[in-house]
Amino acid sequence: MLAAPDNNKRPLFTAKDLNTFYLENGPNIFPRKKARFLTPLKKLLGVFKGPKYDKIKGLTDDVRIKDTVTNIVVLAVDVKYLQPVFFTTYEAKNEPLKNLVDGGVAANNPTMVAMTMLTKEVLRRNPDFNMEKHSADYRHYLIISVGTGSSKQAEKYNAHQCAKWGLIQWLYHGGFTLIIDIFSHASSDMVDIHVAVLFEALQCEKNYLRIQDDSLTGKMSSVDIATKENMESLIGIGKALLKKPVASVNIDIGVYEPVAGEGTNKEALARFAMKLSEERKLRKSNLNS
Repeated sequence: MLAAPDNNKRPLFTAKDLNTFYLENGPNIFPRKKARFLTPLKKLLGVFKGPKYDKIKGLTDDVRIKDTVTNIVVLAVDVKYLQPVFFTTYEAKNEPLKNLVDGGVAANNPTMVAMTMLTKEVLRRNPDFNMEKHSADYRHYLIISVGTGSSKQAEKYNAHQCAKWGLIQWLYHGGFTLIIDIFSHASSDMVDIHVAVLFEALQCEKNYLRIQDDSLTGKMSSVDIATKENMESLIGIGKALLKKPVASVNIDIGVYEPVAGEGTNKEALARFAMKLSEERKLRKSNLNS
């Protein structure tokens, strides 16, 4: 949404507009079922009826990646060849149509996708990027990875329960699609671990900032419950997260723990913003010299 253009090729939305946007339009994007009492089987069958969130197209004027106001990369999966595709703004301008589905089935955390595509453009000598050879060195990268929250601390199930399940229970149980959640969370966490270890090995761990809340519970851990009460709760969680200390995942127990001496997420974001501002000034100075 932040990259969607208006009629003047400027951002259609600003970051501060997003809360208001979802409070006003969330119920239309994520409509609630009229029937109050549905059996688990009926709920499961509803998943196979077709796209659930197609109403968002009318709110963004059918914007395509080639139209975005800044360069973005979206991981997708080619349904013809069943392989991941890095769909970028650059490529979309040359090949606007592809047969793709959501890349979350391949990489739910796109951090390494962005790193790979940036490196690819540097090696291709893309003039929009620093053309010096060392620019492809990860020690020169700044990565801000923002998660969408998870409920891994909720401890919903145990091995004794799961051992008795059949196909239906693994697909849908207690209002959650467990097997899909396992794939998506594990995929996301593995990327976080890989990037964190990589940056630590290169002695530039302060260049990687992961902001995530893994303590969501109940309705707040769902991605499509757009009641005013739930969305306001999520907004509150987001604001509180800024005041929490910078954290990284503990590989042994799989939960986030504070990083000593790094301050709060808000302070870390301010440091990143300062670095980016200084880099922009340097580039403008080089262009004018």
